[in-house]
Amino acid sequence: MTAVTPLTTGRRPPAGGSRSRRGRIGWLFVGPFMAVFALVFLAPIAYSLYLSFFRDQLVGGTSFVGLDNFQRAFEDDQFWAAVGRVVLFLAVQVPVMLGLALLVALALDSGRLYGKSFFRISVFLPYAVPAVVATLMWGFIYGTRFGLVGNINDALGVSLPDPLSPSLVLASIGNIVTWEFIGYNMLIFYSALRVVPKSLYEAAEIDGAGQWRIITAVKIPAIRGALVIATIFSVIGSFQLFNEPSILKSLAPNAITTYFTPNLYTFTLSFSGRQQNYAATVSLVMGVVTMIIAYAVQLRGMRKEA
Repeated sequence: MTAVTPLTTGRRPPAGGSRSRRGRIGWLFVGPFMAVFALVFLAPIAYSLYLSFFRDQLVGGTSFVGLDNFQRAFEDDQFWAAVGRVVLFLAVQVPVMLGLALLVALALDSGRLYGKSFFRISVFLPYAVPAVVATLMWGFIYGTRFGLVGNINDALGVSLPDPLSPSLVLASIGNIVTWEFIGYNMLIFYSALRVVPKSLYEAAEIDGAGQWRIITAVKIPAIRGALVIATIFSVIGSFQLFNEPSILKSLAPNAITTYFTPNLYTFTLSFSGRQQNYAATVSLVMGVVTMIIAYAVQLRGMRKEA
């Protein structure tokens, strides 16, 4: 009896080999990003963690101290004073900035604003100004001896409060940051509003909803995702506050201390105090605090959206 062999028109490659080839091609695309990500993000974090376990002493040189630097950070009154200051800053400045940005975006989206294109560019323009230039400009405006505040005092014979005094300097910095980033957040909100289906507005009008009802019941819920993203970015930016107090420090040395913000405190420890190990520890602690608060904001926003 003769064995019958099946006829084959072609050979199908093994499934395992095909998956392996697709995996190699995928890594060719992802590999460059992963390499850069590891180099500029993971490696600095790992090096900071390594530094945090050591202490450079005048006698004995660099020695391993374990978690002593972290214990010192948790007991550091100056560090937690700086954290409390930026928490107060974001609790006031972020809602004001996002509220104003949302109002501008709603005004632009309403279609009732004359010169909409010019107004949109004008509001966004401060974001294009470098933070250093913006802070220097506002610093001269705040000056009581050579700036706008001083000129008003001389012209009107009044005595306006010093914006760079210890009691007002945080609010003055908040004004600068708000002026810089209203346009950025406005663009996020306006872009989200432009993709909301027009049929939702038409349905609301048919149901007899007025403009205020459409805003509160249709527009704002429709862009809640953009609101959450902008809030997270703003919270992270508040904890990264550095440029404005660092530049204004020369104009208000009595109001802005070396530990005014966590980033300024870390910079002072590292470059002026020669305490790179403790500065790395403070940076790590601050990074964890920022992640926790940003994650809490994200969870709260997702819960409302659900």
